[in-house]
Amino acid sequence: MDWSNFWSVIWLFFWSFAFVAYLFALFAIISDLFRDHKLNGWWKALWIIFLIFVPFLTALVYLIARGPGMAERNQKEARQYQAATDDYIRQVAGSSPADEIAKAKALLDSGAITPDEFAHLKAHALSSHGATGGSAPAASAAAPAAPAAPAGPATPPPAAPTV
Repeated sequence: MDWSNFWSVIWLFFWSFAFVAYLFALFAIISDLFRDHKLNGWWKALWIIFLIFVPFLTALVYLIARGPGMAERNQKEARQYQAATDDYIRQVAGSSPADEIAKAKALLDSGAITPDEFAHLKAHALSSHGATGGSAPAASAAAPAAPAAPAGPATPPPAAPTV
């Protein structure tokens, strides 16, 4: 390859881009093949064999024939991941004080706890959420206070020199 020619460099970039784009399409197709549970294993093997021996034509045929299904499977998987993430966040975030008090009230009504235990649970729910508004405990009273600002008048900034 003659590097002194500008167009040789342009062609190198073009074919490099085409190769990287093909690799992305190839991995998208392979991941879609293994994501599709309705497709028989023999068909998956056949697609893989054709991808190895006739790669560009097979990728083009696959994208045309199964492209809409790829999008549907991708959206379905994204919805499943989002639902799993939402469930995890709800589980980790905890509940609001009102929810905790309602659960304690249900336990009190069912006779599982005494009124004293209900009062303790209610106080705990309110104290752990009261100051911060979230599920984190309030700041400790033993924490040192921030230093106070120095007393006295503020000094004005120095005047700019005149020329």
